[in-house]
Amino acid sequence: MTNRLASSTSPYLLQHADNPVHWWPWSPKAFEEARERGVPVLLSIGYAACHWCHVMAHESFEDEATAAYMNEHFVNIKVDREERPDVDAVYMAVTQALSGHGGWPMTCFLTPDGEPFYAGTYYPPSPRPGMPSFGQVLEAITHAWREQGDEVRESAAGIVSQLAFKPLPQSTVDADVLAGAVVSLLGHFDRTNAGFGGAPKFPPSMVLEFLLRHYERTGSVEAFSMARATCSAMADGGLYDQLAGGFARYSVDAAWVVPHFEKMLYDNALLLRAYTHLSRRDDNPRYRAVVRETAEFLLRDLGTPEGGFAASLDADTEGVEGLTYVWTPAQLVEALGLATGARAAELYGVTDEGTFEHGSSTLRMLGSPDPEIAAKLLEVRDRRPQPGRDDKVVTAWNGLAIAALAEAGAVFGEPRWVEASARAASLVLDVHLVDGRLLRTSRHGVAGTAAGVLEDYGCFADGLLALHQATGDVKWFTVACGLLDTALARFAGSEPGVYYDTADDAEALVQRPSDPSDNASPSGASSLASALVTASVLGGPSTYRDAAEAAVARAGLLAAREPRFAGHWLSVAEALALGPVQVAVVGDASDLVSAAWRGVHGGGVVVAGAPDSAPLLADRPLVDGGAAAYVCRGYVCDRPVTSVAELTTALAVVHR
Repeated sequence: MTNRLASSTSPYLLQHADNPVHWWPWSPKAFEEARERGVPVLLSIGYAACHWCHVMAHESFEDEATAAYMNEHFVNIKVDREERPDVDAVYMAVTQALSGHGGWPMTCFLTPDGEPFYAGTYYPPSPRPGMPSFGQVLEAITHAWREQGDEVRESAAGIVSQLAFKPLPQSTVDADVLAGAVVSLLGHFDRTNAGFGGAPKFPPSMVLEFLLRHYERTGSVEAFSMARATCSAMADGGLYDQLAGGFARYSVDAAWVVPHFEKMLYDNALLLRAYTHLSRRDDNPRYRAVVRETAEFLLRDLGTPEGGFAASLDADTEGVEGLTYVWTPAQLVEALGLATGARAAELYGVTDEGTFEHGSSTLRMLGSPDPEIAAKLLEVRDRRPQPGRDDKVVTAWNGLAIAALAEAGAVFGEPRWVEASARAASLVLDVHLVDGRLLRTSRHGVAGTAAGVLEDYGCFADGLLALHQATGDVKWFTVACGLLDTALARFAGSEPGVYYDTADDAEALVQRPSDPSDNASPSGASSLASALVTASVLGGPSTYRDAAEAAVARAGLLAAREPRFAGHWLSVAEALALGPVQVAVVGDASDLVSAAWRGVHGGGVVVAGAPDSAPLLADRPLVDGGAAAYVCRGYVCDRPVTSVAELTTALAVVHR
């Protein structure tokens, strides 16, 4: 028998549709039910690729006795954090404040008015040192609600008031702040393994982008060295799929050996863009290979029949983490023969002891890649059971993929990638854009009900602007500007530079979320600022740049104090500090266009086409009847050039 989740468009909710728990989706009716019954709400938040979400589901939500207790004493609500990032943001802030840490699955207990009074993450079925069992937590909450209900409600109201949003004061992000961010990052840099901090270690995609842009503007050897070392370590480690391309969500250790095996669309889109930009400054075959393999991974493994990109691949296969991906020496010999299997074990770091569980090893690259060995192992691996796929299409994450594929396709001369980018953009416009407003998700071409949040507008607009540059088609620019206008009108706060993550007419939660920090993906406000800057230099209104500068100033203290969580903000600030760079190529000159894409600085723009065919090409004539390239910084232009050599020289001028 299925519960109320059976009609959902979320694969995560559908995973729980057969639970004996009487789950509700997030809805006003669920809270009405709690008020009528006089019981608290148990809110469980997770996502489809989450390993520990699966574990807690198997241990507790599929258990008949546990489910019966939940059904009797609570109204139980299940939320997909990817579908409702606004709900997740509000209650994650509570969870972190009450427990000192966050993560998924997230378990919150609320009053029937949605006010939280207790929160945690994963709870085991039996007590562990320092951790109560899930059953003990349920019984304690039930007792407190029954015996101390007024105190519980008073505590919940106090928690909500303490978490009220307070915008940061404005603070200029100037050259000193940008240089100081590099110094701060040096202090966190792992000089042994690269990356920042210790275990678990996440791919710092937006920080890498900042470091590359800072190097382009200043020539900082430290910035470039940190970016290059981290990209090399990630590409050669277990975080990267050495057979099929694509990156896992994070490494459980500090040395990038063992990944948490889920693969997220946003990570791979952001890293595809970072490696594309790095390859322009370091013509290392390894970096180029990562770009090509990751782009093909997006198309092959995350592409949907409707033309979009799926959210993720699961960490588990048939309930076992990493089952698809790990190898033993014996399995390599079985696949390749004795001699080649032994060589593969040495190449990929597969040992008798193993680097993962039960004597198995993840694959790393410890020598020069061997395409023949990789192809044969992938053929064998493809016959194994495969991880599940969350095939919902998320607007913001598709925006990131659209931008990455459009730009990588232009830089690497791969029209298939640009075409895939355009198909995804068309799907989002056809299905997710309704009456001028974005919806958050769709699945199988059917739109979900959740409204788009700020990151959906910012990331998707940014993707459309990249597609405009890669194709020269002005329609993408026009639609992007319309989305930016909507975002400015609907998400802005009363103070300059302040933005909320939900629109002014969105569903009211106990708190209107506004998180400026860049975490695994860009914050809504930083993604909006990035798109505003790009649109302004492509020919949009000057008010876009003004709004972006105000937003960056509002994030100035965050950028100065915690640069690891302000990578996208710092990247936007670097673009502003350099101009950004504009390259307008008029006339039919594929060689000039290719040189422009290879040489343009991060945050810069490239548009090519006939004179006056796009806003950036307006009033830029041919030179002596032939094609020409105009290079501008901060709207101040050099004289037009007509040869690849001249354009390459013009774009190589840095450290201004």
